[in-house]
Amino acid sequence: MQHREAASIDPLLQNKRSLSRASQAMRCLPFRRAFYVEVSDRALSGGELCRRNDLQSLCQGAPTADRVEAHWIWLIQLGVLRREVDGQGLTERVRLTPMGRELLAQWPGEIPGASGPIRLQHWLRRHRPRL
Repeated sequence: MQHREAASIDPLLQNKRSLSRASQAMRCLPFRRAFYVEVSDRALSGGELCRRNDLQSLCQGAPTADRVEAHWIWLIQLGVLRREVDGQGLTERVRLTPMGRELLAQWPGEIPGASGPIRLQHWLRRHRPRL
């Protein structure tokens, strides 16, 4: 029964929901606009990001490579980022997807931070999706 209901959801409504979830994640995660602009032009790995001298211009705080990777996996699941592919297969590097470009275009300046309730909703959506 649930499968049939899911199949009847309007694709435009489903796309709006996907965009809304991805937009919310971009506002809640520590990556600044400059990070997304950077990965729209070239692929970047978590280790490379954490070793950069300009890390503060790309990311709030000082995340570890493991934490960056965890955030990237979430953004990949939401459709904002994708793994770079080379002749050997998938790499540890990421790039911005067309959906990510579309979302980034909605903010002419820095990505606005999210309020407390939005951050809580995002955390629950990410860590407790079945609630």
